[in-house]
Amino acid sequence: MANLKELKNQINSVKGTQKTTKAMKLVSTAKLRRAEVALKNSREYAKKIEELVSSIASKINGMKDTIENRAFHDVETKKVDIIFVTADKGLCGGFNHQTIKQVSKLLKEFKEQDIKVRLKGIGRKGIEYFKFNEYELLNEKIGLSAAPNYEEASKFILESYNDFMNGETDKVILVHNGYVNKIVQEVKVNTLLPLKIEELHSKDDILDIEPKNDEEKVLEELIQKYVEFSQFFALLDSLAAEHSARMQAMDAATNNASDKVKELTLQYNKVRQEAVTTELIEIISGMESLKK
Repeated sequence: MANLKELKNQINSVKGTQKTTKAMKLVSTAKLRRAEVALKNSREYAKKIEELVSSIASKINGMKDTIENRAFHDVETKKVDIIFVTADKGLCGGFNHQTIKQVSKLLKEFKEQDIKVRLKGIGRKGIEYFKFNEYELLNEKIGLSAAPNYEEASKFILESYNDFMNGETDKVILVHNGYVNKIVQEVKVNTLLPLKIEELHSKDDILDIEPKNDEEKVLEELIQKYVEFSQFFALLDSLAAEHSARMQAMDAATNNASDKVKELTLQYNKVRQEAVTTELIEIISGMESLKK
């Protein structure tokens, strides 16, 4: 059994950890509030872009099949771009693991179908995992998931967009762990390209373009904006989910530390009680021996 000094050191150590985890929870809570605001504002913009793309596409000869833009046509899938978003840091429970698990599942499925995958990653944790497991990453970015930036996000996704439009790839998939609420995160797998008009929020009266021969050009520009903003939105969504997950993880760690302190304190009191009892017995025994 540990002595009093060892137990005292353990109690102080756990209390120090408890203070750290409590502070980290408060920091994550504050960051989550800011991330929620940014996510809410961006969600409205993302919805409007979807409506615009769908509106213009539906106006081109009134039929999806007549649209020449490659973004609206399913072709035989031979090469796929998978882009994932994870955090740069840990201490957020299973947040990063869930994304990595989903990406690993997709890699396995495409391999079984003999489909080539080009893997691209944002976030240190995911990048380090796949590199350690000897996966080749065509493109990688650290720091962007912790501080989302529209220009950097656009730059990152643009290569995949151009390769798809030029016919070098057949599909672009974006995977990230997204924010649902303060206690729930959900892994999202979004096929950015090709687009599905029926999955977008169409409004026939949202936009009318003059002259009519500019519609294809405007559509192409909007598709690019849609893809770029989808990447940026995924970063904001992931960041909010990361702070949410870390807040929960630090709350659980703080509670566990509190339980551990109680357990060690009981053990400390028991050892001290035994020590006091032993001393009393020795004193009494000494006094009795003097009487003889």
